[in-house]
Order: sequence, then structure tokens, then C-alpha cells
Amino acid sequence: MDFLNPRALRWKIAALAAAACCAVAAVVGFLVHDATRERGLRVGTDRTLTRLIAAEREYDRTGKAPADIDVRSRDELPEPLARDLATFAETETGTETGPPETGPPETGPPETGPPDTGAYATWYDADPPNWFWMWGAVAVADDRFLVVRDDMSTEVRSLQLLDRSIVKSVLAALLFVVPLAALATEPINRRLRHGARTARRIADGDLDARIGTAGRARDEVTEMASAVDDMAAALQRRLENERRFTADVAHELRTPLMGLVTAAGLLPEDDEAAGLVRDRLRALNALVEDLLEISRLDAGAERARLDPVPLGELVADVVRRTGTDTRVAVEGAEVVETDPRRVERIVVNLVINAHRHGAAPVDVTVTGARITVRDHGPGFPPDLLERGPQRFRTGASERGRGHGLGLTVAQGQSEVLGARLTFANAPDGGAVATLDLAPRPA
Repeated sequence: MDFLNPRALRWKIAALAAAACCAVAAVVGFLVHDATRERGLRVGTDRTLTRLIAAEREYDRTGKAPADIDVRSRDELPEPLARDLATFAETETGTETGPPETGPPETGPPETGPPDTGAYATWYDADPPNWFWMWGAVAVADDRFLVVRDDMSTEVRSLQLLDRSIVKSVLAALLFVVPLAALATEPINRRLRHGARTARRIADGDLDARIGTAGRARDEVTEMASAVDDMAAALQRRLENERRFTADVAHELRTPLMGLVTAAGLLPEDDEAAGLVRDRLRALNALVEDLLEISRLDAGAERARLDPVPLGELVADVVRRTGTDTRVAVEGAEVVETDPRRVERIVVNLVINAHRHGAAPVDVTVTGARITVRDHGPGFPPDLLERGPQRFRTGASERGRGHGLGLTVAQGQSEVLGARLTFANAPDGGAVATLDLAPRPA
């Protein structure tokens, strides 16, 4: 089923839409995640500095730090805080006292420090074992520092919830976008399927079939449909010209040929030259009849007249009347509803072709509704097996490669009967032609 085919165009477009949706969501999600994280760090830094300033003022007033504030030496400070405080002290040497107006140096995002005289430093610890803590420190005396530690787990959980919400939103959007994209491509798929069906009808011989582009938007599919219609029209014109030419040539040759046959009948019977003339006239007459038959088959003017026929008896009689040394085997032949005249034409052409281009023995086997003609010659050439019979091609070396009109006529007559004529080579050598006829309905 085309709808379930993962290689169908609708699913490729749906996958492309899903990929674009995921790419946009990834970019937007990254920007939102980064902005939210930066905002959380700023909020944590401001909260830590606020506590640190209040603790510094309390320490200056009372000489003691609040209960929730640690007083540590430089050696007891976390290494990032100690490094930042040392860096701040070095940059302050030989310059103005007090922290710069742009804020204290810190390892987290830069923040504007308070307008105070202390050296403030903040550090966000996101590594184990002390995850999600914002540290702050300020020097209050020689080798004495007030240290504040603020819990950032609330901001981290909020960020995680935001990430999960973004993922859920993307999945929900995909559940909506993918089916919508698949349904949105259905009009295009319907037009492409219609074009494919029309192309197959043209390939099967319906040269009047057209895709049609009236009322369509001028998109790529319409341009392709218009090109296919133009190609079909050009092909139809060329084939019709070829058919008319073949029919005209055959009809024009018929009148002088009949005069030649009549004149040849007046020649002496025992004259060798007269016999040669009559033989060539018979070959020419057969060629003209084949051309007329092919022109009628190409024009679709042939119609089968179906009658119940005992297939085994018919084939045996037809082979006997060819006058060739052909073996016939009948194995469970059926009575089939077919046109005996066309079956006779097919069998005669296949048997004559086997004797002309193959090698003895030639066997004809009738099994059920199937007729098989086999010789023991070199077999059919690969070109015929690949492309089928081609007119005006023969296996005789003096007339080029391929086969002539005999197999072409047989192929056309089998199509009129609704039968199937196939060509193959036997594994042990020889050509095999098989005609499958439908059995007579009960």
C-alpha cells in the first residue's frame, strides 16, 4: 500500500518537515535555555551579594558575622574564590582603593558590584560534590573573609523543567506536523499517481491517453504532465504515420503483385527460371500479407471471434498442414474459448521460425491451455529475449540480426486473443516459445 510505504514521497516530505521543525526547536530551545540559565545566575549572584553586603555591614557594626555566614581564613576559602580575591587585590595595588565601579572579578557571569570598599567575589559551583551553590566572599580583615553560600537548586530545577517542557512541546508539535505534512502532500501524490497510470496506459498501447493539465497551477508537476502529454502526442503522430505508410505500401504492392502472380502462372511448369520466379513471388506475396496484417494489428482493427476449440486436435492439424517434420505431443489438452484462425496463425509462424532459424528436432507440446514450440538450435538472441520480436529483423546472417515479421505477427495475434506469448532459451540449448491461452469457462 502506498500510504504505508516508508519510501513514498509523502513520508520523505514529512521527514523533511519534521527535521526542519526539530532544527528550529533546537535553536530556539538552546537560546531560551541559555538565556534562562544566565538569568538564574544573575539572580543568584545578586542574592548572594545582597547577603554578603548585609553581613559585611553587620560585621563592621558588631564585629561579629551573622549566624548563617561563615568567617574563614584565606586557606579555608574555595580555590576559585581565593584566586579571584587575590587577582582583585593585585589589580588594586597602586590604584584607587575600593572595588572598581564595574563590579568585582568573579568566575561566574560578570555582575556590577556594590559601591562599597570591600573586595567582593562570587563563584557558581556546579561540580560535585557541592552542586548548585553560589559562593560569595569579601575581605573584612587581614586573612579574614566573610563567606556566603546560597542554594541554587531551585533555579536548576526550574531550568530542567523548562528543558523538559521544550522537549514535550517539540514532540507534540511533531505529532501534529508529520501527519499534516503527509496529508498536505496527498494532492501532489494523487497527480503523480495519475501521471504514472497514464504513462502505463500509453506504454500498453493506449496512445489517446493524456494526463491533462487544464486548470492546474503552473508548478513542476504540471510542467512534467504537460511534457508527457506532448511526448505522447508526438509519439502518436509518428506511429500513425508509420502505420499509414506500412498500410499504403502493402496496398500499393498488392495490385502489381497480383499481376506478377498471374503472369508467372503462364510460364512453363518445367522451366527452372520460371520456378525460381514463382518461388520469389510467393515470398513477396507472404511479405505483403504480413505487412497488411501488421498494419491492421497496429491500428487495433483486429477483433477475436471466440469459439470453443479442442486445442490438442487444432494444433495437431495445424502442424500437419505445415508440411514440416515436427513432433506433436498432446498432454491433457483442454477445450478453450479462442479464435482458431488466430491460434493457427501463431502456431504456423512459430513452427516455421523454429525450422528456419533453429535446428531439428522441433517439438510442439500441448498441455492444458498451453502450447510450447521448441527447437534444438542456438536459441533466441539476447536482444529478442530482452526487447521482444522486432519487425524487419531476422536471424539469418544475410539479413542481419533478430527475427522478421513472423514472430511480430505472432506476438500481435496473441495480444488480440488476450493470450501471453513468451520467448526463452532451454537450459540444455534451443529456443522455447510458449503460448498461454485462457481455458474455456465452465
